Amino acid sequence: MPRKKKRKTIVYKSLLEDDFAGTAIKKEEIGADFPYIRDSRAWKICSWLLYYLVAIPIVYGISKLHLGMRFENRKSLRGLSSGGYFLYCNHTHLLDVFIVPLAAFPKRVYTVAGADAVSIRGLKRLVMLLGCLPIPTKLTALSRYKEVIRRRYEEGSCIAIFPEAHIWPYYTGIRPFGDTSFTYPAQLDAPVAAATVTYRRRRGLFRFCRKPGMTVHIGPPIYSAGTGPRKKKTVLRDQVYTYMCKTASEGENIAYIRYVSAEEAGAKNGGDL
Repeated sequence: MPRKKKRKTIVYKSLLEDDFAGTAIKKEEIGADFPYIRDSRAWKICSWLLYYLVAIPIVYGISKLHLGMRFENRKSLRGLSSGGYFLYCNHTHLLDVFIVPLAAFPKRVYTVAGADAVSIRGLKRLVMLLGCLPIPTKLTALSRYKEVIRRRYEEGSCIAIFPEAHIWPYYTGIRPFGDTSFTYPAQLDAPVAAATVTYRRRRGLFRFCRKPGMTVHIGPPIYSAGTGPRKKKTVLRDQVYTYMCKTASEGENIAYIRYVSAEEAGAKNGGDL
């Protein structure tokens, strides 16, 4: 009888800082002069065609066949279809940027990302056409960045944010995150929704796939509350975090990769994890 393959184990030091994306990209400096928005007709036409006629069909195929992506309660976003909103999701796969464009379709999606997303030679123009909003690396660019977010929201777009910031492949928990990324909807008094990725055993034609399938749970719309932007962003963060933790801990959520803290690993004195 063949021996069952042992799960991969990853030892982490910090829930907040460690990143296991497996990329080593030298980040480009992003200042106030970064071309976030181009208003030429040619750029807008190319962006629309690339997004809807090329990217979305490809993303749909990869998500269904490779990721086994399935949505639960996607209909909850229908009430937000008339205007812009922010959608927050946990960060557990290199390809989880595909989630929000499919969840929000046909609404256009712009994704808040790290500077490394536009730092690969030859791909910068492509990812910008597809709606990447790289976070500035210079403080002088923050005010302009907020205006870019505001404009995309007021255009009626969906703004995708991964508040955990770092990728932990197939992680089944929710890592702690602050309320900084909730400043945008708090200031704009914008609606928010949360999405939680969990992993399930593949069945049917794909039952022989070793990697689990991805299930995306969409929560009900959340509207900002509180006496001011500072209070609102904390309230929004708490509601999103609570929803993510609840859905990640309920139902099927297979641990394809085992994550062990450095302290726990050290306590075993070099024993088999």
